[in-house]
Amino acid sequence: MASNKKLLVLPGDGIGPEVMGEVRRVIDWMDKRRHVSFDIGEDLVGGASIDARGIAITEAVVERAKSVDAVLFGSVGGPKWDTLGFANRPELAILTLRKELGLFANLRPATVLEPLVDASTLKPEVVRGLDLMIVRESTGGIYFGEPRGVETLPDGSKRGFNTETYSTMEIERVARVGFDLARKRQNRLCSVEKANVMESGLLWRQVVTALHQREYPDVELSHMYADNCAMQLVRNPRQFDVIVTTNLFGDLLSDLASMLTGSLGMLPSATLGLADESGRRRALYEPIHGSAPDIAGKGIANPLAQMLSFAMLLRYSFDMEDDAAMIEGACTRVLASGLRTADIMAPGCARVSTHVMGEAVVRELDKVSA
Repeated sequence: MASNKKLLVLPGDGIGPEVMGEVRRVIDWMDKRRHVSFDIGEDLVGGASIDARGIAITEAVVERAKSVDAVLFGSVGGPKWDTLGFANRPELAILTLRKELGLFANLRPATVLEPLVDASTLKPEVVRGLDLMIVRESTGGIYFGEPRGVETLPDGSKRGFNTETYSTMEIERVARVGFDLARKRQNRLCSVEKANVMESGLLWRQVVTALHQREYPDVELSHMYADNCAMQLVRNPRQFDVIVTTNLFGDLLSDLASMLTGSLGMLPSATLGLADESGRRRALYEPIHGSAPDIAGKGIANPLAQMLSFAMLLRYSFDMEDDAAMIEGACTRVLASGLRTADIMAPGCARVSTHVMGEAVVRELDKVSA
């Protein structure tokens, strides 16, 4: 099949190249067994780019990212680059891509697979069957607001400051993503902010409420303060279907939700832009586990979050639902067979390497396509 699906692969730092290598095996399998071909380019970001080019991401890489259908991202950062200062840290690569590509809606699912129920630190009866989606606004809020900086006060001491700011447009567009996802799931959306103590949170609640009344009256809408939401995620996470929230609160709540599932190494994410006239969205897909420099190069990283990120890419960028579900199913069956990487190891299971876990997923894919 002629390739018309353009991907840019950015492995990054730490375990990024290791787990990305296993995804490339799945992509090769799809080419051979599913006759689905991708036009794939690869480039440097993060610390790897700093070492080679002196900057976390070059303009050329940003332009390449704009020209493709989707970006598959690994991870960036590590202690090697901690002394470079705030202005040239590796994490600027992902922040720059989100901003330059207009990737404003970060989708972070938290799903507890049955083979991993006991991997969660919460009781099985609390997390069994959990399937929620957190939609995090990702190009606004306190991470991008102005003014920001560090200033020297008259007495010689310093003060750091950041600004939390949201406009009606920014709130509406991410809320629409949340409402649309809810319609395809259990039809329930919880909007999370701090309207009781923050003006930006008050505006958030007002805008989401008005949008609900105007365009989504069929969706069940609730509101919750962010601190209460954190408590409720631990107390009764299955009460939620889709959560939509700000950049800062989404950052915190999605990491909290990830541990309900047992490991950061299991969770993918997608970050989407606005759809153009043809329906195409710029999009970036990445695991949420980070570069894990302490285990980089040891061959023990869990590649499943990166594989599941690729499954999300198939679903949201190419409408390849069957192929996405096939990869997700293969990952679940591998776990059910008792294979585990170190992060999800459990009594009675077999501890395997990154490569063996990837190999096992490909074998499961072979079974369903035979």
